Amino acid sequence: MRYKQNFMVRTLFKILIISLLFINNSLAEKINDIIVSGNERISSETIQIFTTVKINDEVNEVKLNSILKELYDTGFFKDVNVQFNNGVLKISVIENPIIQNINFEGIKAEKIKNPIIKKLKLKSRSSFNDIFLKQDKKTITSSLREIGYYFSEVEIFIEELENNKINIDFKVNLGEKAKIKRIKFIGNKIFKDKKLLRSIISEEYRFWKFISGKKFLNENFIEFDTKLLRNLYLNKGYFDVQINSSFAKLINNDEFELIFNIDAGEKIFFGNLDIELPVDFNKENFTKLFNILEKLENETYSINAVEKILEKIEINSLNEQYESVNITVFEKREKNKLNLKFLIEEPDQKFYVERFNIFGNNVTRESVIRNQFELDEGDPYNEILRNKTVNNIQNLNFFKSVTSDVKPGSTPDQKIIDISVEEKPTGEISASAGVGTTGTTLGAGVRENNFLGRGIRLASNLTLSEESIKGLFSVSNPNFRNTDKSIYFSVEALETDKLKDYGYKNNKTGVGIGTNFEYYDDLFLGVGSTNFYERIETDSTASARLRKQEGDYWDSFLKLDFDYDKRNQKFQTSDGFRSYYSLDLPLVSDTNTLKNSYNFKYFTELYDNNITSASINFAAANSISGDDVKLSERLTIPSRRLRGFIRGRVGPKDGNDYIGGNYTSTLNISSTLPQILENNQTTDFLIFLDVANIWGVDYDSSIDDGSKIRSALGVGIDWFTPIGPMNFSLAAPISKASTDETETFRFNLGTTF
Repeated sequence: MRYKQNFMVRTLFKILIISLLFINNSLAEKINDIIVSGNERISSETIQIFTTVKINDEVNEVKLNSILKELYDTGFFKDVNVQFNNGVLKISVIENPIIQNINFEGIKAEKIKNPIIKKLKLKSRSSFNDIFLKQDKKTITSSLREIGYYFSEVEIFIEELENNKINIDFKVNLGEKAKIKRIKFIGNKIFKDKKLLRSIISEEYRFWKFISGKKFLNENFIEFDTKLLRNLYLNKGYFDVQINSSFAKLINNDEFELIFNIDAGEKIFFGNLDIELPVDFNKENFTKLFNILEKLENETYSINAVEKILEKIEINSLNEQYESVNITVFEKREKNKLNLKFLIEEPDQKFYVERFNIFGNNVTRESVIRNQFELDEGDPYNEILRNKTVNNIQNLNFFKSVTSDVKPGSTPDQKIIDISVEEKPTGEISASAGVGTTGTTLGAGVRENNFLGRGIRLASNLTLSEESIKGLFSVSNPNFRNTDKSIYFSVEALETDKLKDYGYKNNKTGVGIGTNFEYYDDLFLGVGSTNFYERIETDSTASARLRKQEGDYWDSFLKLDFDYDKRNQKFQTSDGFRSYYSLDLPLVSDTNTLKNSYNFKYFTELYDNNITSASINFAAANSISGDDVKLSERLTIPSRRLRGFIRGRVGPKDGNDYIGGNYTSTLNISSTLPQILENNQTTDFLIFLDVANIWGVDYDSSIDDGSKIRSALGVGIDWFTPIGPMNFSLAAPISKASTDETETFRFNLGTTF
């Protein structure tokens, strides 16, 4: 009986469906003609394309509703009416007005207004849409809340113009910015509030913090603060940390309490750490990495340590000349120990670069950017080389920001890489001053780093002191005619006037020209020539040795440079080294002075976010024909290598005159302190130790050669201010010769144009 009932139900259902289809089809008619009315700007043909129907198509009630929806979805129409009678489809429309202008009143700061405008759906010269207008009002309000204007109000005024055009005016009352009265951390937070406050960007409001914008409630800052807190705990061993909530509570008219609810969980330590390599990998290339893993065992878990291991695996794999590898990390928890296994596999499918797209380079030529690519179109895709490409472009210092995005290509094994840049001013005006025990030194310079968008660098500077004036103009093209070879040309002039005190004066003018190129992997060779005309004048008060050097000189040198660069990146270097040797061989010279110098600099990270560097430098200047080295060719220690001392006022003296030496050596160690001002994104604090010596007087053995270890300990601040980069250094000499002159404070200031 149940079977018969089910059979009858199914039969009736089928009959119902067939009947409905029959009725629907019986109502369908063919379109014999389409008539469009009411349109002014949009052609009838375009409207027919929007409807996706044409003559001889069949139309019914369902299709008419679909046509209505399609036309409204275009956003071009305020009202649409569709009728179908006797084979004629009539479409009547009222077009939305065109927006002539969108104006803002109440927001003066371009840095606030411009990002909001970019988010709006309605644009000038586009069709008006009431739904979009309501959404844009919400966008303005939410955007203002994100930057602290929680009490802002937005009013909309529409001005009707002729020819179905309108102006839209957004009148904004920003109100007072929401202040952060208190920041609270609750829950199983482990650390003291003081430490947690130092790890986030947001700050509690204090009247003396009139410069900082972090004392105002900012939703973007709060979101970033949550990430910073999570990273803090992950780097201190709290693998299971949860930032359960972060919210702001209004406690006064314009003051909020910001609350973070934290559950740190149990502290975790590294357990067994191992790497499983493909059978064809050379294990010896990973020896250092295995040693690092061994040292980490039983240490507190740190997410930064894991990320560095992954980075080193990728670099080693690249050195193995495999295009790319897949790294899978297997985690196994055993009580408070976390065992990690890094499985390295060659990918089953290789991907290739189909093409690069470059966006945002309104000034810089595309060829300048492409010259920084570590990958070419058609190469196997490699994540490390993509990141290195981005870093190379950043190192040009032409752009405010550089980002990359990888998208699928036209085939499954291809990828498209989009590079987006934001141009910034590349001209610089700089000024410097030094304050020491005997007075001040002043300097100024103008530089253009991207002349005509070609990557050509122009520079000129002038340095003044009580006794000398020095000027320099140079031009360099880092990629001459796309040959991957750089060329440079420079003109310089120097006048040192010591007639009044020491009885001599010299003028030196010259030009230099040369080229640099990569000779072998990471080994760069430089070849150039420098040519100088020099005049030395003396009077009766000069020493006999100095009077012997009076006259005119013409010197020409062959310049050779050898640069072995193994830094992980030129921009914000944190690892690796650079070894540099320079040699000046005399070709035409009265004194035949041969100069050579060597510099080695090493970078490392001693702890999270720290960058420590150590460098040594040696230089020598001697005549290969046994003549005396001219005063202008004698060596001095650059102020950047011996802070705390006045340049040119250390070393051997002839009477009261500092004459420089035949030899110099320096040792420089510096280390950043990210714990100080750690939340300030525009300021770096560092400590440094400079040690140096300068000695040798070839023209008179009776003069003390000046050999003495000079050293200074100091602190420095690099601060990027609204008017440009500013550098301060404060140094205290530790050891010095009695004749040396010190300089405790120095600053440099620059701005862009």
